[in-house]
Amino acid sequence: MIRIKNLVKRYESLTAIDNVSLEIYDNEVFGLLGPNGAGKTTLIHILATLIKPSSGTATVNGYDIQKESSKVRSSIGIVFQAPSSDDMLTGYENLKLHSFLYAVPAHNREKRINHVLELVGLTDRKNHQVKKYSGGMRRRLEIARGLLHNPKVIFLDEPTLGLDPSSRETMWKYIDRLVKDEKVTLILTTHYMEEADFLCNRIGIINEGKIIALESPSKLKESLGGEIIKIELKNREELTKDVVETLKSHSFVHGVELNDKEDVVMIYVDDASRHLPTIVRAMDNNIKSVNFRSPSLNDVFLKFTGRHIMAQQEDHAEGGFMERYAQYGNK
Repeated sequence: MIRIKNLVKRYESLTAIDNVSLEIYDNEVFGLLGPNGAGKTTLIHILATLIKPSSGTATVNGYDIQKESSKVRSSIGIVFQAPSSDDMLTGYENLKLHSFLYAVPAHNREKRINHVLELVGLTDRKNHQVKKYSGGMRRRLEIARGLLHNPKVIFLDEPTLGLDPSSRETMWKYIDRLVKDEKVTLILTTHYMEEADFLCNRIGIINEGKIIALESPSKLKESLGGEIIKIELKNREELTKDVVETLKSHSFVHGVELNDKEDVVMIYVDDASRHLPTIVRAMDNNIKSVNFRSPSLNDVFLKFTGRHIMAQQEDHAEGGFMERYAQYGNK
């Protein structure tokens, strides 16, 4: 459904997208993850024909993003991070206005509006002003609006940002349903790892404009190897090179990582419960606390980007690449 080949976007001396090649399949939920400023929003804006690439090419639904931009736009729906529905209009009025803008045929207009309202669970609130909607309801309305003209591809940029956990889970169910009912290809950006794990068929991790990992959530987690033993140290200085090398010498150990900011060591192992005594003996009584668990997508994110996703969520209000480098213009 989407083919990207050698795509580059530069802003003067800054490279936002660095020679990206990628294929996204029909009826796939594809997650695009990365730190703030990594290029996620820039890539979506290029695919949505909102900005032009510096070089390379891409097709969406078979249409070239530069030569056939109007056909690309008629093939896509997009839900931005910032709310864009009209507060003073009702949910129904917002959708009807959008149906005119996208030339939804008159004979099918009411049927289509009613269908997308039902799909996102807003039929009973369609005649209420949007300013009276909750945050979750408003996001669902904007998804409905993005679906109204039967797009082949829909882009969701942080669809649950700012929602409480209950509203977020409700939104996941609606997104999962719309992919099945509408048979669309969905490209999702998110800072919530559990969201990507629940919704996505595949995930691409982007960092400094490059795709640095690409696989299903389960295979990305498996790539870390087995389970993770987290050990809080009594004294970081006592964790010598010899101790680390001893740990790495065991066949069941896949990796040892030290946390630069905390007295913590992460050890990636097979069958943690079985091999924990061996690990503890190797640490030579330099253990303050220990626990083990299965790898998460957050661990994958940390491995590939060197940054913790929770810190990214806290800093998210600072904005991404497009916000912080807007002064460079559309060059």
